[in-house]
Amino acid sequence: MPDAIRPEHPLREVAALFLKLGATAFGGPAAHLAIMEREVVSRRSWLTRQEFLDLLGATNLIPGPNSTEMAIHLGHRRAGWPGLIVAGCCFILPATIIVGVIAWAYLRFGVLPEAGRLLAGIKPVIVAVIVEALLRLAHSAVKTKWLAALGIGAATLSAAGVNELAVLLGSGALMLGVRAVRRPGAGLALAALPVVGASLPGAAIGASAAPFSLGALFWFFAKVGSVLFGSGYVLLAFLRADLVERWHWLTETQLLDAIAVGQITPGPIFTSATFIGYLLGGPTGAVVATVGIFLPAFFFVAVSGPYIPRLRASPSAAAFLDGLNVASLALMVVVTWQLARVALVDGRTVALAAAAAFILLKYRLNSAWLVLGGAIIGLLW
Repeated sequence: MPDAIRPEHPLREVAALFLKLGATAFGGPAAHLAIMEREVVSRRSWLTRQEFLDLLGATNLIPGPNSTEMAIHLGHRRAGWPGLIVAGCCFILPATIIVGVIAWAYLRFGVLPEAGRLLAGIKPVIVAVIVEALLRLAHSAVKTKWLAALGIGAATLSAAGVNELAVLLGSGALMLGVRAVRRPGAGLALAALPVVGASLPGAAIGASAAPFSLGALFWFFAKVGSVLFGSGYVLLAFLRADLVERWHWLTETQLLDAIAVGQITPGPIFTSATFIGYLLGGPTGAVVATVGIFLPAFFFVAVSGPYIPRLRASPSAAAFLDGLNVASLALMVVVTWQLARVALVDGRTVALAAAAAFILLKYRLNSAWLVLGGAIIGLLW
């Protein structure tokens, strides 16, 4: 076997690249994917642009963090099954360590006025970043009037307290049914969405405190990593519903701080789970939460490869995914409104959020720079 293609060489290449990306890739999933394309297609020629696009499509057909799943796909393509594991771990590890250090400092110094001012400047920017992502994603997801109506219905159900997973699955099933009927009368199925949602497990679970345990923490984040479609920002809805409202393990402020930390650090947004795990269970809790939320991504990438071409070609699967994506956006709208009520508390914070939104929409500036600017402004207040 030629030296240039010996297995140990690609594996080292994979490890070096994704360690670097995990430590330096700011800006969220879209930015991560653009950087990966530049690194593996334009600079290294690991695969063609069309092959990269095929893998990108595959990540949108499975739940979990898209940029992490793309890293896992690329590692597998370059270095086989060992590359699959190495790429994913190397992309996740730097951000996990950084977030863990921040969580330690947060517990030790978070009550200081300086830390409070820092986060007070970051939170309004986070709201603007989410709103900008909503507008961008809605342009692609809300493709028909039926999907727009479905999104309104899903947002209404979510605001009324229906379980998030029930809304997601019910929306996907509804669009699948609408496609199957293919008649104008199929629109009547839209009115049945509350029934579909209420009939699914956990559809209207009332808020009730629950004792904390590492096992419960792991299974909660494993569930989130297994069912989360659309975008990392939908994570907000799941976190708030269970950890804040149902179990009362976190406060609203702690949730906002966790999301802010996920935004100001490189790597996957899902490392907010690392921060939350540290707050709840120290270093062990951080490891448990991180493993729980990322483990499903490795599994889904490993098993989905052979079926991707069939799924992409299936009109029924496409209809189901359309419903899932629109419902995901609806959940994002509801939770963004709820979080904005906490973050935008006076004229300064409202003005900062508006300025950040304008810059994002007008100039497409990397969100990491805006978050850094918000932190500096917060310190100066």
